[in-house]
Amino acid sequence: MSMTPDHAQWFAQTFSSLVGNIGQAVLGKPRTVSLAVTCLLSEGHLLLEDFPGTGKTSLAKALAATVQGTNSRIQFTPDLLPSDVTGVTIYDQKSGKFDFHPGPIFASVVLADEINRASPKTQAALLEVMEESKVTVDGVSHSVGNPFMVIATQNPVEQAGTYKLPEAQLDRFLMKTSLGYPDHAATVEILAGATTKSHVRQVDPKITTSAVVDMAELAATVHTDPAVLDYVARIAEATRSTPETTVGVSVRGCLALVRASRTWAAAHGRHYVVPDDVKDLAEPVLAHRILLDAEAEFSGSTVPAVLDRILGEVAPPERRR
Repeated sequence: MSMTPDHAQWFAQTFSSLVGNIGQAVLGKPRTVSLAVTCLLSEGHLLLEDFPGTGKTSLAKALAATVQGTNSRIQFTPDLLPSDVTGVTIYDQKSGKFDFHPGPIFASVVLADEINRASPKTQAALLEVMEESKVTVDGVSHSVGNPFMVIATQNPVEQAGTYKLPEAQLDRFLMKTSLGYPDHAATVEILAGATTKSHVRQVDPKITTSAVVDMAELAATVHTDPAVLDYVARIAEATRSTPETTVGVSVRGCLALVRASRTWAAAHGRHYVVPDDVKDLAEPVLAHRILLDAEAEFSGSTVPAVLDRILGEVAPPERRR
């Protein structure tokens, strides 16, 4: 099956319904919710760098509830072991066999809270499962199922006792964004409903997990013109060649941007990708893959500013008539 205009209209309506449903639990953040749903339908993972109490757990729970999926939460701490995440094999004396007991990573939507507080060894345990959607314990591979999405969080303020995520792991996240504090109107609405312990209870399922898989497969068929692919490649090359960066966007980053742009295009009712789709998603998809030169950082440059300048300098393909 390939994406047609009719499919695109249905996709956009369903996407809007999912975002609106999750928005009942995460008030006043339609952009971040849209990015989270795009991430799920692009079969990717999301990194949220945000302050405590901004609704990260509510987002993960509401997303899982909306697609009738399972949800788990892993609180990362310095003493957390890889087996605490992936699971462990235990010998059963009655059967005389080793049985695998799956860890909390086996869920549709996994909230990895404060991921940068875990040791590098435990962080590395996530690499295989995020890339391959499976874990290997005692030489045996176990699939975590489909759909599968990790929403990891890290606190940008409290850095004591934390371990910086390595570039190889950052590259595994399709997007990085933040929720931020709600605006005044949303804050008042949250306070008005304070008698209800969790807004997530208001979220009803909209589609099934099998429908999520179907939507992801459909989004992957959105037409991407060679000129748009050339545009993505030129953006990536510019991030590597600019003197302000030491590490630019990898090929994996290019693939991630194309994949997300296809889903974004379908979410807006189109069966083809346009350059504006690439521009809309450039920062959340590419910014965390770029490292600035020390001199550039010292002079006050930021990755979003550098990326914005590159997008202004790299000419998009012209629309065909």
